[in-house]
Amino acid sequence: MAVGQSAAWCNRGGPISAEPRINDRIRVPEVRLVGPSGEQVGIVPLAKALELAQEYDLDLVEVAANARPPVCKLMDYGKFKYESAMKAREARKNQAHTVIKEMKLRPKIDPHDYDTKKGHVVRFLKQGDKVKITIMFRGREQSRPELGHRLLQRLAGDVQELGFVESAPKQDGRNMIMVLGPHKKKTEAMAEAREAQAARKAGRLPQDPSDVEVEQYEQHEREQLEHDAPAEDS
Repeated sequence: MAVGQSAAWCNRGGPISAEPRINDRIRVPEVRLVGPSGEQVGIVPLAKALELAQEYDLDLVEVAANARPPVCKLMDYGKFKYESAMKAREARKNQAHTVIKEMKLRPKIDPHDYDTKKGHVVRFLKQGDKVKITIMFRGREQSRPELGHRLLQRLAGDVQELGFVESAPKQDGRNMIMVLGPHKKKTEAMAEAREAQAARKAGRLPQDPSDVEVEQYEQHEREQLEHDAPAEDS
């Protein structure tokens, strides 16, 4: 951005922005100037700092407004905003929230249904999500809570390599509930899922239904990046 471009906006009386003041929007007699490579130039008149910004074809950005005098740095502000958006995106990825999935079973579930539902639990744990297991009792089954307890213990044992019992089985009205937590963090699980997805697309591994969730996650990240990226100057 050229130095003179910000002056027009400054004179429009636009809304107060949380962004730092740059170029002609800086209104102090002198600044402590930092060069493009981080070198300390020293205290210079504002006019001199703006002159250097034009000379380097960079922006003069106020990075410490409360200092006396304010600290300003010569930089490409558009590039700085883009890199900041990228860092924020990466921070969000590293703070991926664990989702609580739910799986419902009957105490007298048949072997095929058990294997199917266990497969879903395995997939959820691999993705780094918690799983709430609910045993639903009906009629006279409510007098046999040990059936639900045994089923939950069996399931916990079958998936112990991927998860652990975060909340022990407990009665909740007509149901019995247990929560399984993943051994892996969400970010680690998603990274592994991306690698596996890439391998499947390359034909090195068979397709997996969880690819759909990974693609949805990737699409969300791409949309977020487009939203965060600064608009180009017209």
